Amino acid sequence: MTPAVPTVTLNNGVEIPQLGFGVFQVPDDATAAAVGAALEAGYRSIDTAAVYGNEAGVGAALASSGLPREELFVTTKLWNADQGHDATLRAFDASLAELGLDHVDLYLIHWPTPARDLYRESWRAIERLAADGRIRAAGVSNFRPAHLRRLLEDSTLVPAVNQVELHPGLQQRELRSLHAESGIATEAWSPLAQGAVLAEPALTEIAERHGRSPAQVVLRWHLQLGNVVIPKSVTPARIRENMDVFDFVLGDEEMSAIAALDRGLRTGPDPDTLN
Repeated sequence: MTPAVPTVTLNNGVEIPQLGFGVFQVPDDATAAAVGAALEAGYRSIDTAAVYGNEAGVGAALASSGLPREELFVTTKLWNADQGHDATLRAFDASLAELGLDHVDLYLIHWPTPARDLYRESWRAIERLAADGRIRAAGVSNFRPAHLRRLLEDSTLVPAVNQVELHPGLQQRELRSLHAESGIATEAWSPLAQGAVLAEPALTEIAERHGRSPAQVVLRWHLQLGNVVIPKSVTPARIRENMDVFDFVLGDEEMSAIAALDRGLRTGPDPDTLN
């Protein structure tokens, strides 16, 4: 019996499963097996990107799963080298071909790359894809408040999602409050800080109290904050463990103890300087 994953309703009415499966750094030849294990464990949202080089592996797993397309939520992302209006349209077609799909559920600009200053042009292309029904929802990734405000200034389409590095060591409070004001869902990549926070005494104590792993406690914290979260693993047991987070609740004091772990810890690049 797989658990029912709650959904978050995006600003255009589309529902995204709150817990999904990420395939960052999973080699293409290992991707089909990992995604297959995730689908078997009950995940229905799969997050990939052109630059991961494993869209074909994701597509193969989806095709062989036998699951109806409407039960699946597929996200992919526009890589930095493909930004610009026409290049974005070509890159999207290439991603669809790799995935073997006729639409994706969510398409994201992967990084703002501010020095290149092409993200607004790319967004105009994405608006067109949304209008044509080739993507069900449009969003961005790694956008900081200044990038988001600039995008919102000259676009009628508000991103449905901003997918950013977010975990107890980097809680992104300013960004999350801008999202809440603007109707943008917060999606967390590296939700476990690649393991860097899991030995924190606050987390190990909470885990012990609930008979859970520290990773499960962190995922539960994300869910209770309202974040969409996409842990990744290639280990079937860990894939299942990450899904087993819906039958316990963290108390207010436990949430506060985790809130106190914020220390500006980035495990990935800084969006202001990655170009």
